Amino acid sequence: MPIRTATLKDLDRIHQIEAASFPPEEAASYERLAERLRAFPDYFWVLEEQFQNVPEPVITGIINGMVTNLDKIQDPMFETAALHDRSGAWQTVFGLAVDPRYRNRGYATRLLNHLITTSTANGKRGVTLTCKDHLVHYYQKFGFTDAGISQSQHGGVLWHDMILKL
Repeated sequence: MPIRTATLKDLDRIHQIEAASFPPEEAASYERLAERLRAFPDYFWVLEEQFQNVPEPVITGIINGMVTNLDKIQDPMFETAALHDRSGAWQTVFGLAVDPRYRNRGYATRLLNHLITTSTANGKRGVTLTCKDHLVHYYQKFGFTDAGISQSQHGGVLWHDMILKL
C-alpha cells in the first residue's frame, strides 16, 4: 500500500473521503481541497490499495497540511492555502481521513507516520494539529502533547492543540 503525493487528478476521490469523514461544517469543500493541492502539493498525500479484480489502485486515505512558522493552527489557515510557507518550521495536519469502508486497518497510522517521517527528513521543528477530546489519546500514542484548548473555532466545536516536537 504505497503512500504518494496527491495530484489534482485525485481531487474527486479526495473530496469523497473528506465528505465521508467529517461533518459538513468541518469538512473542507471541493474548492478548498483544490486550493490546497495547488498551494502545497508536496504536503498532501494519499494512501492507495490495490484490490483484486480492480485494475487501478484505490485511494483509501488522505493526509494534508500546510507548513507554517506557527506552532498552533489558526482558523485563517483553513481558509487561505496561500498562508503556506514552504520554509516554515512547523508541519500542520489539516485532515487525516480514511474512507469509512477501510477503517481499522492501520491506514491512519501509516499516513500519520509518513507525515512525521517526512517532516523529520525535511528538518521541521515539529508537527501541529487540532483534534477533538476523544482523539487526544490517539495522537498522544505518536508522541503529541496536549497543549490545551485551541483558540480555533473551526466548525463550531471544541478543539485541542496537539504538538509533536521533532
